[in-house]
Amino acid sequence: MSIMKPAISLILYFFVLFFCACYDNESSQTYIYKYLALGDSYTYGEGVCESCAFPVQLSDTLYTYFDQEINLLSIAQTGWTTTNLIDQIFIINPSNNFDIVTLLIGVNNQFQNIPFTVYQEEFPYLLDKAISLAKNDYNRVIVISIPDYSFTPFGQFYSNTDLVSIEINQYNEFASNICEQKGVYFEDITDISVLGLDEPELIASDGLHLSELTYSKIVKRIFQKASSLLK
Repeated sequence: MSIMKPAISLILYFFVLFFCACYDNESSQTYIYKYLALGDSYTYGEGVCESCAFPVQLSDTLYTYFDQEINLLSIAQTGWTTTNLIDQIFIINPSNNFDIVTLLIGVNNQFQNIPFTVYQEEFPYLLDKAISLAKNDYNRVIVISIPDYSFTPFGQFYSNTDLVSIEINQYNEFASNICEQKGVYFEDITDISVLGLDEPELIASDGLHLSELTYSKIVKRIFQKASSLLK
């Protein structure tokens, strides 16, 4: 027995070292959440600083709240229609393991006078694609309504404001109905944008797009839903 005790003690010693090393390694690894933002200029953040766009503000707010890294991929650009977004998603071919996916698209379809039937065909496709990229979980997708640019200095000068509002409402109503059918969360933020003429601080310096303040208001609207997906 006196010969075996040191051997057993040595084995236990190395076992404890191995266990502690594994535990420290696992505990030091923090899960990095993945957020995919799909859209056009309102997602890209045209007219504001890079960190002012709502996807960046949302990522920063979530990081502050959870103290965990948020990996943001934005597939969005000024002027993109639903067709452009579909094409770019195909080219970039993002992974299908995002914890959150936001989708805000359609204003350029309306602005460029593209037939509404195109949106009726392509928005459902984009929504299904967003779901598939969000771990095939519809609950991880947040769709945001199209702002009404007729309530901006640009919109007042260049457009038939009544017609713009009617058509954007048509787009948003269609998107909302499709989201309801698929159980996807839809956040209507258009009511914020219609305050643009009365509250000029809501409009970016270009007189058309949304300001940093407006994006912060959008983040407040969707934060509760987004944060529920990271718990």
